[in-house]
Amino acid sequence: MKYNSYIIIFITIIISLIFFACNTTESKNNQEKTMDNLRQSKSEIATFGSGCFWCTEAIFERVKGVQKVISGYSGGITENPSYEEVCTGTTGHAECTQIYYDPTVVSYDELLEIFWKTHDPTTLNRQGNDVGTQYRSVIFYHNQEQKQKAEYYKKKLEAEKIWDKPIVTEITEFRKFYPAEDYHQNYYDNNPGQGYCAFVITPKIEKFEKIFKDKMKK
Repeated sequence: MKYNSYIIIFITIIISLIFFACNTTESKNNQEKTMDNLRQSKSEIATFGSGCFWCTEAIFERVKGVQKVISGYSGGITENPSYEEVCTGTTGHAECTQIYYDPTVVSYDELLEIFWKTHDPTTLNRQGNDVGTQYRSVIFYHNQEQKQKAEYYKKKLEAEKIWDKPIVTEITEFRKFYPAEDYHQNYYDNNPGQGYCAFVITPKIEKFEKIFKDKMKK
């Protein structure tokens, strides 16, 4: 009987792992379909990393002209990484957001302005208590125009000495974006009472709403 119990437990674990793997694959496939549909529309894409993607997503989702924000990973060498793998800091990926926007409503320049002003671009591989290369400040440009604008604004801000320390934001060519797991998508809106959301993200959003009141969705 004891032997049979072990077999039942083993089979249950295997079935659970298969079920989890299937759900994860289905989730990523759904995210890919969403991205494909947006790419086929007149949307343009911006990809930013500015610390925890829960924060970045929550801010850009509130910007007028932004149609969709997907949290995910980019800039590394590991294919289809999991959140746990990215958290080790060994994949090379940064937590980032893929922002689909209507350029007739909000420009890339305006998105860059929001990016610079809603995180600290002078802390290397760190935002607040979130530490590691996965939390680095980074702009993944999709074309030469985006690259030129990112570099121009970085130099402009450095010349204006907005911050006491040098800007360490990485500006690098976009290669591949991997959507994060389903539970990371719309995380703040789905979990407003969670500790990190209440004490870290909510104050950021409140500050953002004061500075960029005219750019907020109604």
